[in-house]
Amino acid sequence: MINWMFYPKSNDIPTHLRAVIDDVFIKNQNSIDSSINQYSSNEILEILRTSVESLGYLIEKDKTSEGKIKVPVLFGLNGSYDKSFDADGYHKELKTVVEVEAGRGVTNYQFLKDLFQACVMHDVDYLIIAIRNIYRDSQDFNKVISFFDTIYASSRLKLPLKGILIVGY
Repeated sequence: MINWMFYPKSNDIPTHLRAVIDDVFIKNQNSIDSSINQYSSNEILEILRTSVESLGYLIEKDKTSEGKIKVPVLFGLNGSYDKSFDADGYHKELKTVVEVEAGRGVTNYQFLKDLFQACVMHDVDYLIIAIRNIYRDSQDFNKVISFFDTIYASSRLKLPLKGILIVGY
């Protein structure tokens, strides 16, 4: 079963993010269901590849320098990338980054690293984090949305993103 939560909760989910839920995750839910499958994040990304690319996203091909999707953070001499972060997926026109997590998504707080990186990426407005609903006996999706509920309920941290979509698979 696919679960999702969009932040901030006071906003309706944008059409392009709803398309990712329907045309990517729900379409492939039987293949990626974490209550049945224990795929790595790379395996999940490979299962989703065709569906995500059909929506115009660039998707990481492999872990080589040429296969990675680099999103700029800082610019250097003659406009070269001085600092960039790798993303699992990126849609430049929609200003959206996609990160797919699996086992270490919560245990190593990888979702928080994803959040930080998206916040400092140049010209990124939206972040999609896909996380397992269940990892071993842990309710990972619920843990992640609990973190985001806290961030958005507190007035102490202001995020520069227009929206964050958490998808549980």
